[in-house]
Amino acid sequence: MWHDWFMDVLQFLYLAVALLITLAVHESSHALTAYYLGDPTAKMKGRLTLNPLAHLDVMGTLMFLVTQRIGWGKPVPVNANNFKKPVRDSALTALAGPFSNFVLAFIIALPLKYLNTYMPDFVLAILWTTFNVSIFLGIFNLFPFPPLDGSQIVGVFVPKKYQAKYQDYLENGLKYFIAIMLIDVFILQQFTGFSVFVYVMRFLHEKVSLLLLLGT
Repeated sequence: MWHDWFMDVLQFLYLAVALLITLAVHESSHALTAYYLGDPTAKMKGRLTLNPLAHLDVMGTLMFLVTQRIGWGKPVPVNANNFKKPVRDSALTALAGPFSNFVLAFIIALPLKYLNTYMPDFVLAILWTTFNVSIFLGIFNLFPFPPLDGSQIVGVFVPKKYQAKYQDYLENGLKYFIAIMLIDVFILQQFTGFSVFVYVMRFLHEKVSLLLLLGT
């Protein structure tokens, strides 16, 4: 009993450490890209940092700790008016987050693949957890729902005549997204044993992790 309790606590700590690392990399990449493209807003707000405490979002963090697959950080403030090409640069800034997670996972894959026999078990556990969390976070944030990065990325493909409706979607889509997630993960899965998001996340995670491990 005590052993099981201890292992559960240990797994939770590994998950918490992995979440802090991946969120810090993800959100600071947004801030850095925005700053490089001409918008200093995130830097002025203290978001151009690897300090994870600056990037934690209460709802997104709780969602991830509960599901261990889906979550998000505090949105990085961006003023698209500072960009030379607002739509394109907003999409690039959004894309920087998930892309950084895949890069982080690739970097972690190197010691996991070539140095695993030389590392203590707890270090391996943290690296594996961070590897998996980083991939999950990168994939999940590509979904086109506010406040996820995918909702900004798809803006590049929205025709100008629909931009007003698209902006309205960005401003009001969060409540619908949360409702969908609650129904899918906590109701549909509870009564049917099947969650669309969990299935898609698992499938994509398997493919991406295999690709990254084979690519090292």
